[in-house]
Amino acid sequence: MNAVGIDVPKGKSTVAILRPMGKVVQAPIDVSHDAVSMERLAYQILALGENTRVVMEATGRYHSFDPDSHLSGCFISHI
Repeated sequence: MNAVGIDVPKGKSTVAILRPMGKVVQAPIDVSHDAVSMERLAYQILALGENTRVVMEATGRYHSFDPDSHLSGCFISHI
């Protein structure tokens, strides 16, 4: 299973992506909350394939990423 972790503070998100066995696909990076950056991130996540889980912190700011509009079909867990 691929794992995507997203921390969503104000103004940007920090994202890291791992493949099975801990292989780093994307070391932690900051992604702005603008439409172009969000689309780019969504394409990168969707390109990982079906067996991908996205974990986000469940705060009042998570809607800045709006996963439902970008990641339709992905399993998303808000913790």
